Amino acid sequence: LSLAFLVVLESLSPEQRAAIVLRFYEDLSEADTAEALGIPLGTVKSTVSRALERLRHELPENEGANE
Repeated sequence: LSLAFLVVLESLSPEQRAAIVLRFYEDLSEADTAEALGIPLGTVKSTVSRALERLRHELPENEGANE
């Protein structure tokens, strides 16, 4: 992971960061992420969506090339 990505990841809210880590680094499904966090599935979907939008906006254009 790049330093820029880690800095932006750290800038997310704790809820957004947890959802992103569980979904994409731990490779949990949305339902499993909801269960792990104790929140509704719809909340996971909206939280992940907002976090991804922020990551896309905040990261330099080429940072996502290794995804």
